[in-house]
Amino acid sequence: MTITLSKSRQLILGSTSAYRRELLARLHIPFEVAAPDVDETPLPGEAPNEMAKRLSLAKARAVAVRFPQAVVIGSDQVADLNGLSLGKPGTHDKAVAQLRHMRGQTVVFQTAVAVVCLETGFEQRSLAAVRVKFRDLTNDEIENYLQIEKPYDCAGSAKSEGLGIALLDAIDSDDPTALIGLPLIRTCQMLRAAGVALLSPKEAA
Repeated sequence: MTITLSKSRQLILGSTSAYRRELLARLHIPFEVAAPDVDETPLPGEAPNEMAKRLSLAKARAVAVRFPQAVVIGSDQVADLNGLSLGKPGTHDKAVAQLRHMRGQTVVFQTAVAVVCLETGFEQRSLAAVRVKFRDLTNDEIENYLQIEKPYDCAGSAKSEGLGIALLDAIDSDDPTALIGLPLIRTCQMLRAAGVALLSPKEAA
């Protein structure tokens, strides 16, 4: 479903992530930010990809309820290690444990994005899976990386846009920014379908 808008709508990123704000700003369209206030606890037996999809839509819907006329973007990322969900470590010790688990392994970073507008009834979501091959890291490499980068707010402790790239052997993705936190190719597709103009002339001040 594609929506044709009769007027410019407010665009809201339903996320407090600085990484997602930076990524969305690359599109050079005005947007605001609102915290989604969603419980991110995994459901019993929930697969990592299903968790990412569920939470991305929940975040978009939670913000859309407060701004029903706006187009709202929600996103979530879960690191998938052989079916085990790895979220943001939050602490140094948890980050060490995550990276020791992932060394020498291929981890799939499941990044989902949803776009919702309650007034028009628009709702879409999509999933970008990024396969990441980690090097067989030593304990010292893990410790040195964490001391420098401190990626405690990144799923799987891997900040690939920074020093985390040195942890990796390979990245396989069809939507490159998904690993950072927001798959912009899929986001652009859904924004256009929702009626948001991209690559259009800027309005005169």
